[in-house]
Amino acid sequence: MCAQYCISFADVEKAHINIRDSIHLTPVLTSSILNQLTGRNLFFKCELFQKTGSFKIRGALNAVRSLVPDALERKPKAVVTHSSGNHGQALTYAAKLEGI
Repeated sequence: MCAQYCISFADVEKAHINIRDSIHLTPVLTSSILNQLTGRNLFFKCELFQKTGSFKIRGALNAVRSLVPDALERKPKAVVTHSSGNHGQALTYAAKLEGI
């Protein structure tokens, strides 16, 4: 079952290449106080600085760009989702970027 649904590091790299021209490189912050309290090094990826205000644009843009292979000329006319928040905003933005 995992072979069908699990992603590999190569899949992650491919997605990054697919979206990197349209997303912000967001900062990673740390907190020495929280590191001391937890006894661990904690890292906080600040996706609030991303386009649309969350990490959701990464997945939405990759999904939209993966809908139709480059060899095909016909783009989808629309994309549909059900969301009350960040995913809907991200999908709308991704579709707009791709001319959908």
